[in-house]
Amino acid sequence: MEVAKNTKNVAVSMNEKWQKIISEYEELEQKLIGQLDPDEMRKISKKVSYMRPSYEKIKKFVDNLNAIEENQELLKDKELADLAREEISGLKIENEKLELEIIELLSPKDPDAHKDAIVEIRAGTGGDEAGLFAGEIARMYMRYAELRGFKVEMIEKNETETGAVKEVSFAVRGNNAYSYFTYESGVHRVQRVPKTESKGRLHTSAATVYACPEHDAEEIEIPDNELKIDTFRASGAGGQHVNTTDSAVRITHIPTGIVASCQDEKSQHKNKEKAYSILISRVIEQKNEEEAKKLGEERRSKIKSGDRSEKIRTWNFPQDRITDHRIKKSFFGIKEIMEGNMDKIIDELKKFDK
Repeated sequence: MEVAKNTKNVAVSMNEKWQKIISEYEELEQKLIGQLDPDEMRKISKKVSYMRPSYEKIKKFVDNLNAIEENQELLKDKELADLAREEISGLKIENEKLELEIIELLSPKDPDAHKDAIVEIRAGTGGDEAGLFAGEIARMYMRYAELRGFKVEMIEKNETETGAVKEVSFAVRGNNAYSYFTYESGVHRVQRVPKTESKGRLHTSAATVYACPEHDAEEIEIPDNELKIDTFRASGAGGQHVNTTDSAVRITHIPTGIVASCQDEKSQHKNKEKAYSILISRVIEQKNEEEAKKLGEERRSKIKSGDRSEKIRTWNFPQDRITDHRIKKSFFGIKEIMEGNMDKIIDELKKFDK
């Protein structure tokens, strides 16, 4: 990007996209000063946080352009010319670096990366062992989210008397939360000797992970006549009732058959809100998938049947090895990773994607 010569308005030296970022960011900051309802405040604050890194670098780039222009005036002064020339050289070098960093920040990304995430884990093939692994995977993701400073909000958990998880879903809230879970959708195969295996035989089972961004209700309008809402009693392991009221809510989107339910809250109203939010996200994600197919774009399937053959990652406990089949790379230290220390895997997936 060329620095405009002899200009009093350095903004003309920037491309239109950079100017829009500065304008939009400063406009959003002004809105935060005003009176906003909590939901609007949360949305704007999240967007400001998301935009801040690129805004600050662009602003620094602009400041350097101004400083270069000021120093160019000093070149006429014999006593200050050498100092000004040195300052200009340093500023130009810094701006070259800043330009690359800004381009990297503004390169095409998933438009939903900054949103909250909804994560669902289901036991696949393998009976109770698959359910136990599904529970461990869920704990790992929740721990990973907490280590990154995100807030985890349980939505629903369905487990057996043995502690095996049939399905569990939770929301991860925080800036860019979805960007850390976008690569986790698919089938995770586990190879290990179950605790219940008396002969020490190696078993193979699977758990399915589905992660999607949490969309806002304003993004799509669903008529009431397309929704079927059922209430039921929240239940725990073994079907024992957690309470005696019909507080749990299940919502079905009739045209697509998509179902979302929530039973974590004691309030039926809160469960309905959560279930509807999940439903909205699933409907939008399905719509996005269909549009991508129509355009002929390649897009990975985010959830499959749970069959062990449709795997994205294999967890081999006897060899202490995790293999991600999409990037053909293995990682070691399962115990540490299961405690939520997943950065080395996620970082490699991000690099591969980029």
